[in-house]
Amino acid sequence: MTERENNREEITFEIKEHIALLNTSETGWTREVNLVSWNGTKPKVDVREWDPDHKRMSRGITLTEAEAEKFARAIGQRMLEKQKAAQAKESHER
Repeated sequence: MTERENNREEITFEIKEHIALLNTSETGWTREVNLVSWNGTKPKVDVREWDPDHKRMSRGITLTEAEAEKFARAIGQRMLEKQKAAQAKESHER
């Protein structure tokens, strides 16, 4: 064990709010969007996979509220543009 690994403190978390379930795998792990407090800090929007008991998790991303708002706007804009392009293609094919 390296000195760095030996000095690691336990990471604590508390899911403050469940926002969305994005996917469930065959193994029961779920990809979720939650509001999570890591190590007692201010909760952040968090996207990652969780085991069925929410004791183990994969690597994920955490976003501040401001970052999450920008992300949501960007994804919403992309989806709108994609929908408009599909509608235009459908109209042109008629």
